[in-house]
Amino acid sequence: MSDPLDCGFDVDGRWFRYRAAAIILDGDRVLMARNEVEPYFYSIGGGVHHGETAADAVCREVREETGVTLEIERLAFVHENFFNGDSTTALAGRSCHELTFYFLMKPGPGIVLDGISTVFDGVREWLEWVPLVEFGRDRPAYPSFFATELPVLGDQPKWIITRA
Repeated sequence: MSDPLDCGFDVDGRWFRYRAAAIILDGDRVLMARNEVEPYFYSIGGGVHHGETAADAVCREVREETGVTLEIERLAFVHENFFNGDSTTALAGRSCHELTFYFLMKPGPGIVLDGISTVFDGVREWLEWVPLVEFGRDRPAYPSFFATELPVLGDQPKWIITRA
């Protein structure tokens, strides 16, 4: 059986990705990922596979990246992100459009998520709790709207469009 196919394309300088991501909160901190190559924090998540729901994808991605199984509490954000890939990333020179469903997850009691490390394409990746008051200050963090939206997280999903 072949590897699952992520929903997206990369054609003629245009890149699109359908993604599902997790929001895992611990008080006033959010769990983020970073790696030894990129200079920023990023949300836990990844591409939705063809035929997979966004909810199934976020549960799979959380399990792959943290080693634990978490349940979804609810959908928190739908994010349409338009940006140009810069020279420091694998998306250099591309016009990018990413559609991400962000799900608030229910962390289970006694689950430890600090410092879990994985390797993706030969690059070491780890998890860090980032205090919301420091989000994006010392190191860029994406999505940047977490800094303003997570402290005032409402009960209904919010649609956010970012153009950079």
